[in-house]
Amino acid sequence: MDRETFHNCCSLVKMPRQIKQQHCSSHFIEYIEKEIPYTKFFKNYLIPNHPCMFSKRFTEDWNCRKNWVTDEGKPNFQRLLHEFDDTPVPVANCNAKEYNSNPKQIMPFKEFIQYWREYIQNGHSSPKGCLYLKDWHMHRNFTDHNNYKTPIYFSSDWLNEYWDTIEVDDYRFVYMGPKGSWTPFHADVFRSYSWSANICGRKKWLLYPPGQEEFLRDCHGNLAYDVTAPVLQDKGLYAQFEEACQPLEIIQEAGEIIFVPSGWHHQVYNLEDTISINHNWLNGCNLDIMWEFLQEELSSVQREIEEWRDTMDTWHQHCQVIMKSCTGIDYGEFASFLKTIANNRISFLNSCPRNADHYQGHLAESLLALGPHHAAFDLQRVLYIFESMLNNEDFKRLDLTALSFKPEELLQEIRDAIRIIV
Repeated sequence: MDRETFHNCCSLVKMPRQIKQQHCSSHFIEYIEKEIPYTKFFKNYLIPNHPCMFSKRFTEDWNCRKNWVTDEGKPNFQRLLHEFDDTPVPVANCNAKEYNSNPKQIMPFKEFIQYWREYIQNGHSSPKGCLYLKDWHMHRNFTDHNNYKTPIYFSSDWLNEYWDTIEVDDYRFVYMGPKGSWTPFHADVFRSYSWSANICGRKKWLLYPPGQEEFLRDCHGNLAYDVTAPVLQDKGLYAQFEEACQPLEIIQEAGEIIFVPSGWHHQVYNLEDTISINHNWLNGCNLDIMWEFLQEELSSVQREIEEWRDTMDTWHQHCQVIMKSCTGIDYGEFASFLKTIANNRISFLNSCPRNADHYQGHLAESLLALGPHHAAFDLQRVLYIFESMLNNEDFKRLDLTALSFKPEELLQEIRDAIRIIV
């Protein structure tokens, strides 16, 4: 990020965002044919939260596009078996519904490939149903894979930066599915961004802008499972369905990468036998959306157990526990998440440029590529959200002594680090 972009974006740090955008989608998506400056992607897509598609030029040098795909553009089962063999993988059954998703089982990779081959031979059908290998943490299990490299446009990735630091989880996935496999209607974890690259095959995406999902709930408030199902025409069950705009329908070809912005609900179909790589990620541009989402999630939990508020001394703590079990994070861990991101950038700014040669590793490579002004922008966003948290009544009720740091001291460190750039 250059100095001009940094100063232009500083004014956005404290600007309230209309998260529930009630606009209707256009019927096209901007297509990025060749490399563009990072600052253009930042200003045109990340900040305004707009989707786009990158051409296959951006994946043509990935090893997985050469090794996992045959000359005919089909999955290279033989090579995939050689690489992954008995590796346990999560597999969903697209023909079964469990709440608003598909039930999963763990099976050896080679067993799934055997199923997939038989599925193709039987005309893309099987008595076992339509099985879909999805949400597989291949990157975490094969850290030296070198099968692909995250494009710089998606490299400011706080989500995976944090979970890599605590060595608990990650949000980098591989999907492999036969023609006809699909993913039900949803928005991504924590309302994060996502990028998805087709290694082979084709996908159809149905995208709805933020806010439109409210028209796609039934009379009980439940989100639609399949937005194409005839049941949505039932006005007694889906009273507001006709108010929803038409989705942005996108066909993604082999090699292309789609950028899905925060809070855009979507439903996805594999039109052919398809392999894709998907990352969920967030950064300073959509941190406010994540914070808003967490507040909404906590409010939802509080409403559900409101009747026990006066009977439990630890009611507020229980709300946090329930929220974490549902979403994967609570306010305390969100604060730790922000601290990790801030500390990494403070350390980077303090060492840059005089000790840049000694600042090594994947994270260092990303921070150096994006530059000190980007790190300063990140810190401004953390500062803004942290100040909002300290004024939040539910955050104030936490036992802040249980945190591994003092929030006010961290905020002062952030302010001092920003002054280096400003």
